[in-house]
Amino acid sequence: MTKLFLENLLRFIILLLAQVFLFKNMGYYNIAAPFPYIMFVLLLPVKTSKVLLYVLAFLTGLTVDMFSDTLGVHPAASVALAWARVGFMRLTMNDDDHDALATPGIGQMSFRWFFIYTFLLILFHHIVLLLVVVFSIDNIHLTLSSILFSCIFTTILILLFELILYRRKKR
Repeated sequence: MTKLFLENLLRFIILLLAQVFLFKNMGYYNIAAPFPYIMFVLLLPVKTSKVLLYVLAFLTGLTVDMFSDTLGVHPAASVALAWARVGFMRLTMNDDDHDALATPGIGQMSFRWFFIYTFLLILFHHIVLLLVVVFSIDNIHLTLSSILFSCIFTTILILLFELILYRRKKR
C-alpha cells in the first residue's frame, strides 16, 4: 500500500511539473495543446473510491490552474474526466476481474483496452475543457479541430509515457 501511494505521489509530481514547465506553452498554432497531467487521474487504481477520485481530480486540475492563469477550467474538466472514468470502468470491467490495487495500464489490461480507454476519456476531457474555455459557438470548426488535434496529441504522449514505463502483468 505504501509503495502504491509513493508511486502515485511521484507520478502526480512528475506529471504536474511536466505540464507546468514543459507542456504549458507547447502547442501547434493554437490548434493542438497537450495536457498529459490527466494521466494521473487515468492511472489511479481501479478500486479507488469515488470521493477520493473526485478530490484528487479536483486537486490535480486546481494545481494546473494555479500555474495556467485560468479560472477553474482545469478542475472542472478533471472532475468531469473522473466522472467519465467511473462510468467507463463500470461498463467495461467486472468487479471480480481485477484486484483493488490494479492500475489501468498496459501492464494490467490489454493495449487495445488501454488505447480505447485513454482516447475516449481524453476526448471527453478535452471537449469539456475547450468548450468551457471558449464558451461560444462562434468559430465552432476551430474549436472542434482544436479538440480533435489536442486529443490526438495528448493520447500519443500518454501512450508513449505508458509504453516507456510498461510493466508486465504479475501472474
